[in-house]
Formats: sequence, C-alpha cells, structure tokens
Amino acid sequence: MARVTGRLQVVATPIGNLADLSDRARAALAEADLVAAEDTRHTGALLKAMGLATPLLSLHEHNESRRVPALLARLAQGERVALVSDAGTPLLSDPGYELVRAAIAAGFEVSAIPGPSAITAALAVAGLPTDRFCFEGFLPARERERRAALEALAHERRTLVFFEAPHRIAAALADSAAVLGPDREAAVARELTKAHETIYRGTLQELAARAETEANFARGEITLVVRGAAPAAPSVDERLLRRTVELLSKELPPGRVAAVAAQLTGATRAAAYALVTRGAAGGAATPQPPDEADIP
Repeated sequence: MARVTGRLQVVATPIGNLADLSDRARAALAEADLVAAEDTRHTGALLKAMGLATPLLSLHEHNESRRVPALLARLAQGERVALVSDAGTPLLSDPGYELVRAAIAAGFEVSAIPGPSAITAALAVAGLPTDRFCFEGFLPARERERRAALEALAHERRTLVFFEAPHRIAAALADSAAVLGPDREAAVARELTKAHETIYRGTLQELAARAETEANFARGEITLVVRGAAPAAPSVDERLLRRTVELLSKELPPGRVAAVAAQLTGATRAAAYALVTRGAAGGAATPQPPDEADIP
C-alpha cells in the first residue's frame, strides 16, 4: 500500500498587524501547493504583501462540503495544502472543520502553524480571570434568541468570550447587562493589533451606556470578554441547622457545636454559634451573630 504523503497545514494569519505573521506561517504559505482561503481576495492581498504567489482556492461556509473531495484528491497526490481564514486561527468561528475532519479520517497528516487569535489576545488585555474560559462565538443576531443564549450562560462561572459585529455591539451589551447583571465586569476589545486598537473596560452597564454615545464602538472587529458568574451562595436548611445545634449542644461545648454544625449543614460558624448562644429551641436572648474571630 502506497504511503500517504499529502499534508494539510492549518495556518494562523494576522488579525490586523502583518508583522504578526510568523516565519513558520510564511514558510508554510510559500511552500504550499495550494492555499484554501475563506476569502481569496483577502488572502490574495496578504500573499502579495508577503511577496508570495501561491495558488488560491476559496473555502468558506457555503462551499466547504463541495470543496472537500477535490482537496482530498490533491492531498492524495502528495500535495501540501495550507488552510487559512480571513484572520487569526482557522476553525474558530471560521470554516475548515469539515476539511480537517475528512483529512484526518483519510489518513493525511494534519498539522497546525499556531499564531494570532483575537480570543487569546482579548483575554490577555481584558483584566479578567483567564485560568478558565469558554468561547461562544457570535451571539445570535435577533434579540429574542440573543437573550435566550445569554440566559443559558447566566450561571457559567468561566470567563465568557464572544465575537460581535460592530453594528450589534450596543444591543449585545444592553442585553448582556439585562440578563447577566449590570455590575458584571467586561471588556470590549476593538481592532486588536491594528492602528486604532481600543480596549474598553468596565461593568456591562457602563459599557452599554458608552456604546450608545461613542461612535467608535460600532467600528471595526470586536471581541467581547465578560467575567463569569460568581459562585452561588450555599442554601442552608434552617430547620436542619436548628435541630443539629440542638442535638450537638447536649454533648459538645458551644465552639465545637458551631464548628460541627457548620460542616454538616453548610451554614457559617457565626450563624451556628448564634443559635448555640440563644438556645436552639428558641431561648429568650437573641444576641447578634459574632465575628468569626470571636467564635471559640
């Protein structure tokens, strides 16, 4: 059986600043027999700026299924195919998934030439937690569907990253503030790596208000980063807490009762200790709950 020698390379390209094209990416584009591009006009201008003349073939959301067989045939002939999107890393809200999956299934080598991504660039400058995040692509264009999508994410604790069209950013921020909460921290990263790069930071309410009055919000490529939801406060069964304190008080000193009751019920030690001091059955005195430091 003949060895399959074709190779598909997924190549990240600049999201704005051409100087961000890596040496590896340039070499991959130069050595490729064909570049499968989301928009051949856009990629053609990039190749021209790099002094390259590699042949181009369009591969976008409307023709990818039709293009895959021909591209697999070229890979079967041992050719190198470079896959690029208009900007950034392919497949991230861009076409290419069908081709990559088909190439892997056919046994061709598929490799990545990593580089720019608006997702990671926005996270790096948003000033929000980055240890855990989720990328949600574009929010729906219609208000009803957009709010439904946001409601499904309302309790997501990871930092949220969205792409947004400039003419919809004001509406997206207003809906985000209404659904996720006006005080949720967020950042709008606009025109990343370009001459007019701007990062707006604040609460969703503040950003929504600025979007209504500042024309620049509706210009250029936009990435929206939103802090995840705060952990939900644990629910405490008050009847269980009182009963637990009542039973433990018969065997343990107050400080120990509070500590054990807190562990068993999820209540704070201060709340448990307050019950101990006034009597779990409803004693006469009702002192204020002490500070944690005051609990033995």
